[in-house]
Amino acid sequence: MGLEADCTATHGRRKSGGRAYFETDNLIFRGAFRLAIPITGMTAVRVRGGRLTVQFSGGTATFALGAHAPKWAEKILHPKSLIDKLGVKPGDKVAAVGIKDADFLDKLRARTDVRGRVTTGHDAIFVQADRRSVLSRLDPLRRALAPAGGLWVVAPKGVKEITEADVLAGGRKAGLVDVKVVRFSETHTAHKFVIPKMRRL
Repeated sequence: MGLEADCTATHGRRKSGGRAYFETDNLIFRGAFRLAIPITGMTAVRVRGGRLTVQFSGGTATFALGAHAPKWAEKILHPKSLIDKLGVKPGDKVAAVGIKDADFLDKLRARTDVRGRVTTGHDAIFVQADRRSVLSRLDPLRRALAPAGGLWVVAPKGVKEITEADVLAGGRKAGLVDVKVVRFSETHTAHKFVIPKMRRL
């Protein structure tokens, strides 16, 4: 989950009330002026008197977050790994179908046993969908999930071969509900689908 809060931000000579967001890899502010500061571009992060101050290539920005400032600093300085964001725990029964990201697969295998074949009772199934035709496989994959398991559809961003609307419609057609979206990589997004509680056995 990301963070968001109303606050006053200062950047150089500019000062404005607005709303700050911390989502995955960026600290964003929207007010009379806007900022989008990537974590990778931050050179210093500190908290003092309820103020979060960030130094980056564009200068120094300060966010008056009050008691929330330490939590924001902790999230920025110690972001969760992708595997943690996806909720994979040691001992989970996981299957990966058509996933092409070798680095992700290595990290997934370091966390738990990963199967290339789909059987039954999976806590998580990851399927890569680079085209709409792959979405027809979601229904049989749903049947392979444990009742509280999650089906993650990893799809490319901004391509005509498959859109976010296609992925969401494919999940619904398979009798699933979408509950979470995670930035998977620079090029792909992961959508999590689960079986509706009323249909879990």
